[in-house]
Amino acid sequence: MSIEQNFDVPFVAAMALREKQIQQNYRPIIGVHKWFARRPGTLFRSLLLAEFVDAPLQQSFFQANDLAGIRVADPFMGGGTPLVEANRVGCDVRGRDINPMSTWIVRQEIEHLDLPAYQQAAHGLLDSLRAEIDSLYRTSCPIYGDANVPVKCFLWVKVMDCAACGAQIDLFPGYLIAENKRHPMNVLVCPDCGDLNEVENRKAPGHCRTCDAQLRQSGPAGKGRCPCRRCGHLNTYPGGAGQPLGHRLIALEYFNPMRKAIHRGRFFKKADAADLERAEAAAQRWRSLSPLFAPDEEIPLGDETRRLHRWGYRLWRDLFSPRQLLGLELSCRLITEVGDERMRGALATNLSDLLRYQNSLCRYHAGALKCLDVFSVHGFPVGLMQCESNLLGIVDGAGTNVGSGGWVNVIAKFVKAKQFCDAPFEVVGSGSRKMRIPIVGERIGETLNGRSRVIALDCGSAAAMDLQEGSLDAVFTDPPYFGNVQYAELMDFCHVWMRRLVGPKECGFDRTTTRSPDELTGNDTQRRGLNQFAEGLAEAWSQMARALKPGAPLAFTYHHNQVAAYYAVGMAMLDAGLVCSASLPCPAEMSGSIHIHGTRSSIVDTIFVCRSAGVVPQRWLCGTAHQLVAVVADELADLDEAGRRPSLGDTRCILFGHLTRLAVWRLRATWDASTATQSKLDRLAEAMAAFGDPVELADTAWVAPRRERSAGLLFGAEQAEPEVEDAVSF
Repeated sequence: MSIEQNFDVPFVAAMALREKQIQQNYRPIIGVHKWFARRPGTLFRSLLLAEFVDAPLQQSFFQANDLAGIRVADPFMGGGTPLVEANRVGCDVRGRDINPMSTWIVRQEIEHLDLPAYQQAAHGLLDSLRAEIDSLYRTSCPIYGDANVPVKCFLWVKVMDCAACGAQIDLFPGYLIAENKRHPMNVLVCPDCGDLNEVENRKAPGHCRTCDAQLRQSGPAGKGRCPCRRCGHLNTYPGGAGQPLGHRLIALEYFNPMRKAIHRGRFFKKADAADLERAEAAAQRWRSLSPLFAPDEEIPLGDETRRLHRWGYRLWRDLFSPRQLLGLELSCRLITEVGDERMRGALATNLSDLLRYQNSLCRYHAGALKCLDVFSVHGFPVGLMQCESNLLGIVDGAGTNVGSGGWVNVIAKFVKAKQFCDAPFEVVGSGSRKMRIPIVGERIGETLNGRSRVIALDCGSAAAMDLQEGSLDAVFTDPPYFGNVQYAELMDFCHVWMRRLVGPKECGFDRTTTRSPDELTGNDTQRRGLNQFAEGLAEAWSQMARALKPGAPLAFTYHHNQVAAYYAVGMAMLDAGLVCSASLPCPAEMSGSIHIHGTRSSIVDTIFVCRSAGVVPQRWLCGTAHQLVAVVADELADLDEAGRRPSLGDTRCILFGHLTRLAVWRLRATWDASTATQSKLDRLAEAMAAFGDPVELADTAWVAPRRERSAGLLFGAEQAEPEVEDAVSF
């Protein structure tokens, strides 16, 4: 069997769609540490089984598999999904990434951990922390008069001094704290006295219950301007500030375990004098310390970090409040006291993952009533209101975690991830009916069925990966997408803490930054464009092609909304001497993601399958635009069947993938890899335009009639016999 014959687009797409909606339930392994835009584990499991198991995919997918002796590599391992899936089914794996945080995270995902010992160490750390700082995360309940209840989060607003009169100005973009979605009422801050008011109609909120001032939703700050309430002067912000703007504590969401059963909704309060005193006490304790771990390095200028500089953030330490710095510093000190190396590594990973909730860039979502971590959008958002979560976390009387963003949440998530390693499962069902199917006989870790497996991970350029010629049975990877998020700039946020906590002996942690001139992304700051991306990808694919056995697959995911980004993909295949034997669609993102929702971005990847030798179905070698549109329309029907109604953006990505495949097929016989890069890209552009304007073709395919089928996708469905097609060898 092979991917080209055995890959079941409707089935895989349906599984991938379900996984991406609640990925932590389908693949708890992602809970080890945040990584960006992880592709579905179900996709890479399907690719592995389609290639190496001689059975229908819908059958092998829910059965235990042991692919002993199969060697799989991933030169761009990122969050590690292809390698984790390959390791799980018994393959030997070799992975590399230029970002040292990737290498660390994937190792933490795969290596075995003694869970009882980890839980003992983690809860010991938490008990020690509570003894030190729990009092800083307490407040009183003004509703019922109870003292010493835990705070879920503190809400702060940015402040500045008026340039004309010197008065302190609150930079409120709006006064709405909570909407009446998950709370019975809307909660508004009074613009005059700062009291919190619960109102039914936020469009006509009435007057403050304390000072009788008119309540309103909209705040005075917006588009970089805010008038002074005292003198009326129109101030501008951030204004190239030499240091970050200050913050004022305005409100808290807390939890009252004694009253929760009788209380409707959440618990909110205006910050009182005792709350301000606790914040000041934390600041004083922080100032009294001589930090060993809190990073004082400068934030390097970059495409993403430029925004931080504009807001006056110059040091990484500037991105944390004193209470956060105190808690994180004490956490690091406790971690270094743990004797067992694996336990220490696991807790260091937890600390790194915790950072995304414990910083001054987090925001409070008024609808969801939760803290949004700094990476909820793939950048460094600087808002006018900040949310500071309880660093310890809260556990109610029943032992259930309350809220998010604390140590208890990270520990619980990590435990579920490592339990999945020891006992993996798949989830099947439709609608609200879900069923876990244990896959007994598979395991993520160093051994499987008493046999050791090779796990070789390192940090470095994909083009310099040291692999023996003809040694690999497959390469599965999710490479950079040229204009993608600047992951290195974002991961520096964790790396600056980890390099102090873990030490320079760990590969890549001797570097002051995860950034590298060899990184394959477009980057304005480092002046890397499409040509550099194409050359780097070509070097990587050439290295992989040499290491693959004859005819073995290099399969990778890709999508971009600009056709020019595909020229680089085609050039890399041709320079490596590979032919694209298939381009297959699969959903790979969650459409509701904050960074995608409301945009024209596609959530569908093209899976490019490349080989040095093999066969291609005759029907895929389209000779006319009409034939190409028909192939794309069939794949749109596959996605329809899976439950994804393809968007125009999806259609364009799918069609651009096929154009790339066909251009490689046409150019392979006359390709000269020694030609100048721009000339090669121009040839790809010309070949891909041979069928007509790519955007117009995609528009045509989007509205083309699609076949209708009613085949079931999961259990209980009878599979149709595959059509026998004429195949063309290459």
